Amino acid sequence: MFKKILIANRGEIACRIIQTAKSMGIKTVAIYSEADAGALHLEMADETVFIGDASIKNSYLNITKIMRAIEKTNADAVHPGYGFLSENPSFAKALKKTRVKFIGPSPESISAMGDKIQSKKIAVEAGINTIPGYGGAIGDISEAIKEARLIGYPVMLKASAGGGGKGMRIARNDDEFQEAFLRAKSEASTAFDDDRIFVEKYINQPRHIEIQVLADNMGNTVFLHERECSIQRRHQKIIEEAPSSFLDKKTRFEMGNQAIALSKKVNYCSAGTVEFIVDKNKKFYFLEMNTRLQVEHPVTEKITGIDIVEWMIRIADGELLSFIQEDIPLNGWSIESRIYAENPSRSFMPSSGRLKIYKTPNQSSEIRIDSGVIEGGEVSIHFDPLVAKLISYGSTRMEAINFMSEALDEFFIEGVSNNIKFLSAIMSHTRFIEGDINTDFISEEYPDGFDAHNLIPENLNLWVCVAASIHQAYYERSFMISGQFSIQRDASTLTNWIVKIDDQSYNASISIVESGYHIKLENEEYLLESKWKLGDLFFKGNFLGEKICIQVERTGIDYRLSHKGSVKNLLVLSNEAAVLQKLIYKKPITNIKMS
Repeated sequence: MFKKILIANRGEIACRIIQTAKSMGIKTVAIYSEADAGALHLEMADETVFIGDASIKNSYLNITKIMRAIEKTNADAVHPGYGFLSENPSFAKALKKTRVKFIGPSPESISAMGDKIQSKKIAVEAGINTIPGYGGAIGDISEAIKEARLIGYPVMLKASAGGGGKGMRIARNDDEFQEAFLRAKSEASTAFDDDRIFVEKYINQPRHIEIQVLADNMGNTVFLHERECSIQRRHQKIIEEAPSSFLDKKTRFEMGNQAIALSKKVNYCSAGTVEFIVDKNKKFYFLEMNTRLQVEHPVTEKITGIDIVEWMIRIADGELLSFIQEDIPLNGWSIESRIYAENPSRSFMPSSGRLKIYKTPNQSSEIRIDSGVIEGGEVSIHFDPLVAKLISYGSTRMEAINFMSEALDEFFIEGVSNNIKFLSAIMSHTRFIEGDINTDFISEEYPDGFDAHNLIPENLNLWVCVAASIHQAYYERSFMISGQFSIQRDASTLTNWIVKIDDQSYNASISIVESGYHIKLENEEYLLESKWKLGDLFFKGNFLGEKICIQVERTGIDYRLSHKGSVKNLLVLSNEAAVLQKLIYKKPITNIKMS
């Protein structure tokens, strides 16, 4: 077995690989640029090597510098993670010339599948279902429009060297095609230094479902079931789950067998993923093959119990698979939410800065967190804004959704914009819960973007009870602060409140009891069980027999609460203050004369 692995990557995936390597007794080397000084993956590794300034081209994409780091540390294998050099055949070739093993497929397999035009031709030869389209790169716009008309609108334009949703555009007519062609070509040139574009039929409201494969050096190949990745923004996945709620057993095995056939066609060896587009009739078409570890691999690990990173290492070291297709279990359900530093209300604009507060839920058999940051760390402008991956696991899909929803409520970031509340809102969305999803889900359900303040809470009474309870606790404490004027503690003044949320007002009578708070709200009575203390970021407890976790922020005279994606400011007033407020704001000031 390898004695030392250099991880040619950073962030959460570097940390993930280091964890498995350590569990196998293998030492690790982390590389870093100026932008990553003090990063978590450096703390976790046995050795570290500085490779350059903050520029990706001068560091994580610089093959020469990474080869020097390998030589300097005497590493005998390299894991590329995902992104950067993971699908660069030149890097794999450079390693092949040395004694150092590349923990991934051969340069030939990477090249064959890395070119989207070439990979589609190979897929056709292997008998794989492919999307109707033009078989090569398209030249000028007039030629391209002719091909689009032959295929039939709508069509999808794609970069041949593409990935991560870059260089992709939809066109529904000639006019749209012209603009889409120029944009896709420009984006592809910038992102991949390769502006070749091809065109194929656009499948309306498709589901994005992929098959994870593992193959050893002797050609033994298995598939580890499927992942559904249909919740996307700008063709980039943000929520994935395994298995898919859409597939039946027959379709699953048809897709799995085609994924194996394609892998064998290119003599694939390592972990890889064959991606498909699936229409509403469960007819599936080859999309691409990713010759690397996928971001969403944890959900497959949860339902199969197979450590994919470990098997990548073992296969690279020459081991054969110790299991066959019939041995691979499919137990329970797993969901992954990608926590990004971005603003969903501003077209998912990336955010950067220092993580002033970074609080994550506790890890357990139901909750896993893959992260590469710590509180006080930086989210850099130089890299993809992925902060962490939150993974839930349950015996059923609904259980996995509930665990994910609870965990998102316990995830708090301050310092950068983030998509946590957006992800939380999706977990509560009726269509998502019912599995009625496709790759257009976000554009269909949030055409004007997402604003957590506009989301209506599921249970307003819960919000009112929590706000009243928090206010009661602060009010009780005010009598314990030294140097305050003596105030008559009148029970009616102390326990009766008017709670305002949006344009609604509620009468709440509250008392603190041993298990939490007893609240009389209008004509209903509630017991809110909680051990919340003043200043706690999360109000955790039980309400109507259900666990709750509500984020709490005191903002001047009101309380900002966050729960299941919704954010609301609640004002809690005494009866007298509520009357005065009505008088103050009853009439607008008019007839002001300007001198």
